[in-house]
Amino acid sequence: MGDVNLSVTLAGVTLKNPVIPASGTFGYGREFAALYDLNILGAFAWKGTTAQPRDGNPPPRIAETPGGMLNAIGLQNPGIDAVIREEVPNIARIFQGVVIANVGGFSVEEYAENCRKLEDVEQCRILEINISCPNVHAGGRNFGTDPKAAAGVTKAVRGVTRKPIFMKLTPNVSDITEIARACADAGADGLCLINTLLGMRIDLKTRRPVLANRTGGLSGGAVFPVALRMVWDVYEAVRLPIIGCGGVSSAEDVAEMMLAGASAVEIGAANLRNPYLCKEVVEALPDVCRRLGVANVAELTGAAHN
Repeated sequence: MGDVNLSVTLAGVTLKNPVIPASGTFGYGREFAALYDLNILGAFAWKGTTAQPRDGNPPPRIAETPGGMLNAIGLQNPGIDAVIREEVPNIARIFQGVVIANVGGFSVEEYAENCRKLEDVEQCRILEINISCPNVHAGGRNFGTDPKAAAGVTKAVRGVTRKPIFMKLTPNVSDITEIARACADAGADGLCLINTLLGMRIDLKTRRPVLANRTGGLSGGAVFPVALRMVWDVYEAVRLPIIGCGGVSSAEDVAEMMLAGASAVEIGAANLRNPYLCKEVVEALPDVCRRLGVANVAELTGAAHN
């Protein structure tokens, strides 16, 4: 087999390969651009961005755990206006590919307003809507844990943008396919899953939770089987492209996630352990495809369902 075609398509947007650094682990690209040419990437998802600047949660807000890590960063970011003004021009200098804008919000109106502001940001080709944020108008319950709330955000965002919208789903629900269907019915172009699993650690010396926030999001290799199962289930439930995410740390993991139904794959916590990992995965992917007997990596998507 000769050259392997690594290109994939997400809701009409073509990526040179399916490898995407996940939101929250890659900032706005500055630090990683000092290490390697980011243009090797299929795309990158910038840090979760809200309407107003946020300092995030008090420390300690990261804790190691077997097979992964807990984080309770709390959506620390400079706010959408500062990102558009300062980070977007810098991204254009260091990366010429597809940017996925991860958008957070604490009300339906905030999600819509943030997406409206991104409509004219040309390089942001896809909007990734983080519905794991707490809904301030519903007692803090996450948008992503309630089908009606998830659909409400999807519908509001759909009304203000022509860009493809991918709803990023939380795994902290009894039936993720119910949320996926609600988003699909409300006009989503695609889905990204999973976000982090809720967890905690306790310090034996102090007998207090390790994180100041008490709980945090579990990511890393420990969540990969959960993410894989959820991607499989959602692929069976809806006919939308899926970005698979959760515990991916190798080209083999990318292939496995695609076989389960993902069209592209995000790599998160593993970037913090090895900042060169996404580059290494892109470079290793052609050999994995050859071993699997495919000339186009896109052939892997959903192939395990046949």
